Amino acid sequence: MSAPPPDELRIQSDSPQRTEQVGLALGRLLRAGDLVCLSGQLGAGKTVLSRGIGAGWGADPPLSSPTYNLVHEHQRENDGARLQHIDLYRISGPAEAASLGLDDILEGDDIAIIEWSQRIGDCLPKEQLRIDIELADEQARELIISARGQRARSLLDALRDTALSRS
Repeated sequence: MSAPPPDELRIQSDSPQRTEQVGLALGRLLRAGDLVCLSGQLGAGKTVLSRGIGAGWGADPPLSSPTYNLVHEHQRENDGARLQHIDLYRISGPAEAASLGLDDILEGDDIAIIEWSQRIGDCLPKEQLRIDIELADEQARELIISARGQRARSLLDALRDTALSRS
């Protein structure tokens, strides 16, 4: 089996807890302006991963599925930094996403996590950390993490260096 490309990391998760742990590790690395795009079929674990990312970043209250509100804003108490948790499941495409003010969110300094990011694909900024979650079985998942842009590559490298990324 060949090694993954340098801009890609594959992590095996055998449980929702493991998926959340990967999110915790990533959340600790995020800084202002970072964009994390999640994709995968319904029930793949996007919200579980998001919950871990939010916990690692310091979001209070914990992240939950924003499907009905589309955007949940979380603020970190110690420094006032904000994380935008966005769920595009009910969005029909880029035009509808634009009507939500998504451009304003993505051009700001907030961290953004977008679930169902594949629904607006090419409309997203080039600089992003993309995580595709593939189902292996009822519990197991493969997280395919790819970096697009210099900051995203540094996030990927830092995540690769953590003990959690070793599978």
